[in-house]
Amino acid sequence: MSESLDRLLREIEACRICLEHPKRPLPHEPRPVLVASDSAKILVASQAPGTRVHASGVPFDDRSGDRLREWLGMSREEFYDPSRLAIVPMGFCFPGLDAHGGDRPPRAECAPAWRARLLALMPQVELVLVIGLYAQAWHLGKDRGASVDATVRDWRRIFERPGLPKCLPLPHPSWRNTGWLKRNPWFEREVLPVLRAEVSRLAG
Repeated sequence: MSESLDRLLREIEACRICLEHPKRPLPHEPRPVLVASDSAKILVASQAPGTRVHASGVPFDDRSGDRLREWLGMSREEFYDPSRLAIVPMGFCFPGLDAHGGDRPPRAECAPAWRARLLALMPQVELVLVIGLYAQAWHLGKDRGASVDATVRDWRRIFERPGLPKCLPLPHPSWRNTGWLKRNPWFEREVLPVLRAEVSRLAG
């Protein structure tokens, strides 16, 4: 890992923006969870850690991760190899739970403070897997649809845009989306073969 990337990761690890300058106080001590890399050609741009990931400090260390690894066709060992895959969520810390027991959105302070600086130190990335609303808004801008559903349905046009890195929008692999996946069998039939071929090409 380059010295500049390592230095930035130490800054992120010490970040306390959500405690010292909060728009809404973080309900616990910060624990940034990410995997940055100056060699991986694939970047997983996800949302924010959940409760289990906050406890373990390991990204996608939950049932969502099991499903995502199945989508990618990767073992746990391959998935957590930073030479193959970088994992940089929109919010690095668990944002807490809402009144209904669901995860809050990624912290609004996090991406503006760190994301551009971090991605600038990973110019080797050729494919960004863009998971969920907030990541799609950041990485796709005006190319995203009115909803995650609409954006994922438009995956081929987005993926085939000229230039690098390529972006492939995905639904969140949460088990809460099992119903959506059952109603949309085209995702498994059309998107997953392309996704697995790209993963094999770039991280095989």
